[in-house]
Amino acid sequence: MVQLETIDGIAWVTLDRPEKQNALSYDMFKQLDNIIHKLKRNRQLRAVVLQGQGPHFCSGLDVGAVMKKPANIVSLLFKWLPGNANLVQRVALGWRTLPVPVFALVRGNCLGGGLHIALGADYRIAAPDAQFAIMESRWGLCPDMSTSILLPGILNHDQALWLASNPQRIDAKQARELGLITQVSDDPLFAIQERLTRVTAISPDALAAVKHLYNTAYHPQRRKLLWQETWFQIKLLLSKNTRVAMHNGRHTEQPKPFKPRKKW
Repeated sequence: MVQLETIDGIAWVTLDRPEKQNALSYDMFKQLDNIIHKLKRNRQLRAVVLQGQGPHFCSGLDVGAVMKKPANIVSLLFKWLPGNANLVQRVALGWRTLPVPVFALVRGNCLGGGLHIALGADYRIAAPDAQFAIMESRWGLCPDMSTSILLPGILNHDQALWLASNPQRIDAKQARELGLITQVSDDPLFAIQERLTRVTAISPDALAAVKHLYNTAYHPQRRKLLWQETWFQIKLLLSKNTRVAMHNGRHTEQPKPFKPRKKW
């Protein structure tokens, strides 16, 4: 369901469930995590391209498939230490740990978990038909795939807060104006290939050093944020208002009122 092909030092990582708009199953989380570990050990690697099979990048979490086994939820969120990244955080943040440039080639829907994974790339090149949204707030949840680390290095505070709080989609033009994506191109594959030609002409050690330096500069509180993401998500999963939000997300014509807010 996740394919890896390495050609001339370029790793092409493809989400391959086109019949589900490449929605993320539990197995896909595991496969992405394993691919990141494998690529990290490859000293010949020069760059990575993330893409989706078919007309869409990724429509987000396949909730039905994941929820069939409640143990999967525990496995996705479990971490040995509070500041460690859990599985859902690793498949987004993990691309930033690779010492090479990572590009996301985005067409069609790039929603929820799909957008979180794309945010983990260093550069996002999108087709004009691309659609973006962080979906967790629709279900009464907060983004928990390391977005609190990734978004502040991409967007201004008010725009990051609005995007994380509102599940409405934005198109590629709006995303580019916000700075959420790097480039809009009628031929995103060609645009990425042009950039690959440039980066492979640069010393791989220089690229690794620059990436490490700026990742450190933009994300100084990584362990604290990783812990807060998971802890807040667990609190929300146990909240009565989350059950109300999930009902309202499915029954928009008969919304229920929310309960008084918890103390945060």
